[in-house]
Amino acid sequence: MTGPRFTPLAASLPASVPFVGPETQERARGSTFAARLGANENGFGPSPRAIEAMSAAAAECWMYGDPENHDLRAALAAHHGCGMENIVVGEGIDGLLGYLVRLTVALGDAVVTSDGAYPTFNFHVAGYGGVLHKVPYAGDHEDPWALVAAAAGTGAKLLYIANPDNPMGSHHPGQRIAQMVAAVPDGCLMVLDEAYIDLAPAGTAAQIDPADPRVIRLRTFSKGYGMAGARVGYAIGAPGLISAFNKIRNHFGMCRISQAGALAALADQNWLAHVQSQVATARETLARTARMHGLAPLPSATNFVTIDCGEDGAFARRVLAALTEAGIFVRMPFVAPHDRCIRVSCGPAPELEAFAEALPGALAAARG
Repeated sequence: MTGPRFTPLAASLPASVPFVGPETQERARGSTFAARLGANENGFGPSPRAIEAMSAAAAECWMYGDPENHDLRAALAAHHGCGMENIVVGEGIDGLLGYLVRLTVALGDAVVTSDGAYPTFNFHVAGYGGVLHKVPYAGDHEDPWALVAAAAGTGAKLLYIANPDNPMGSHHPGQRIAQMVAAVPDGCLMVLDEAYIDLAPAGTAAQIDPADPRVIRLRTFSKGYGMAGARVGYAIGAPGLISAFNKIRNHFGMCRISQAGALAALADQNWLAHVQSQVATARETLARTARMHGLAPLPSATNFVTIDCGEDGAFARRVLAALTEAGIFVRMPFVAPHDRCIRVSCGPAPELEAFAEALPGALAAARG
């Protein structure tokens, strides 16, 4: 009797989860967190209209969701001034990244990203046998021109950049991103992750023709729209690329409840404006808290603030561990020199107050 016959590639990969969830940590601790500020969720919640739509759709969950996501795609196309043929909807940006890598990356193909950038993209590339080539950040920003040069030098199939960036919270102006698209080498597709674009300063979104075959733009309802648990993402791209997703995507991956919620959330731009205001206030609060204790908050174009703890990664990890012990869930960048920082999500005032109360003790514990 034998077990499953894994492919050599699958057999070579570790069985791991890229992120340790707060639920996992709570089970290990035996208690819940007082403040959930580590996953960049939108603690201000979704539009009441989205909640109402999802509640109504729950009674219809005996039916499959529309496999074409027609109504949501039509609304997104109208919102972005493009055609439905330019829009694909999927299970969050993570799900769409998986489909995109499956469509484009074969065993041994080169892929370029930044060292320390969003690790789930790397997870997908490894899962399909791609070879990752990583370039360092330029300070606290991803380096567009180093990425383009690496793509040209390696013959990369894909070039990944997030604008705004996770985990540093930095951003490039849209004009610079458009210049980057123009410089992408032939045969390479630029993967522009815009998960945080709804929370970024004006001018961050690049002016890009939706039909430009050199780039695919990925957006989400998880951040500004407050629907991380519903798993709704979408991509904007050239019709030939977008239609290719139908070759391999899970056509029933989007449930009726998520489709209905996203459609209602998109229609309620007033709620998005409310969230943007709440996030801006929370960023200021977190920055003020950091400065009060001699730490340096980095400028943020996202719904989190990355805080420079002023020493090395080992010190920042001790700060994070002490915060966890105090019931505060935060995360930190993985790669030096950015691992000198912790990353704290914006959230409601009581949770920010809990973080502020725990931070002095965490710093004292880290300093020993």
